[in-house]
Amino acid sequence: MDFFEVVRTRQSTRAFTSQPLEPEKRQHLLDAINRAPSAGNLQAYEIYAVTRRESLDAMVVAARLKTRGQDYIAQAPIVLVFCANPARSTPRFGSRGETLYCVQDATIACAYAQLAATALGLATVWIGSFDETAVRQAIGVGDDLRPVVILPVGYAAETPDKSVRRPVADLVHRVE
Repeated sequence: MDFFEVVRTRQSTRAFTSQPLEPEKRQHLLDAINRAPSAGNLQAYEIYAVTRRESLDAMVVAARLKTRGQDYIAQAPIVLVFCANPARSTPRFGSRGETLYCVQDATIACAYAQLAATALGLATVWIGSFDETAVRQAIGVGDDLRPVVILPVGYAAETPDKSVRRPVADLVHRVE
């Protein structure tokens, strides 16, 4: 699929089939994520690939603490949790690395995951509303990592309506 077609067709999907991901698609997805740019090329993030039922159910609860109706997290055959790792960027960038760059790195990696998944015929939805402590417990990590995004990945069980986007002319402000 052409890159611009990937960008045009990517959409948030909130229902997944039970079809498992093929190992080669999973590997292509992870390889694409690994190519995402990051501040100082430090890759100040960690990714948790979650398939364990108890962890998925715990993430549903963690998301429910903030927003109702995110049960679809547990439908996906794999859920990627992107965690900022401040310890990787703080030594080089100080407080900006600790509070910003590691979060940016994790979110850029997640955006790459979404585009790669679309190119592979998979569906995703970005989940940012959740209780961080509960997600840490669900995936078994300590306070040194900050969960930033939960990304269910799988085959779509729905075809969502296309989202209306702002016109480019309203979005872009020229400074000439």
